[in-house]
Amino acid sequence: MATRVVATATVRAVTGRKLIATRAALTLTPAAVQRIKSLLQDKPGVIGLKVGVRQRGCNGLSYTLDYANSKDKMDEEVLQDGIKVFIDKKAQLSLLGTEMDFVESKLSSEFVFNNPNIKGTCGCGESFSM
Repeated sequence: MATRVVATATVRAVTGRKLIATRAALTLTPAAVQRIKSLLQDKPGVIGLKVGVRQRGCNGLSYTLDYANSKDKMDEEVLQDGIKVFIDKKAQLSLLGTEMDFVESKLSSEFVFNNPNIKGTCGCGESFSM
């Protein structure tokens, strides 16, 4: 079954931050948890969000967010505050130590990945390089 793209995401390179050993590959801020809960309500059969990467943009890679109806065999499962986020096997190494946030401004609302592993981002923040 084909998945549908849920939202766009921005990537921020985090400098001066070391990888911190955590129990989860990805941590969610309270704002991200609330937004995911609102996206998943009234979606029968959807058990969480799936984060992946694909080649796109001027800097090489970008994150994808899709509804997840099931967990694939090689997906990493992050369970936080009752929310399930599945990380595609291709995205697992690029997300280690990353914080997923949800930010709203007057002009936009989007998920933001604060990632200490990336080397650079494009001007708009949608793509990154490792």
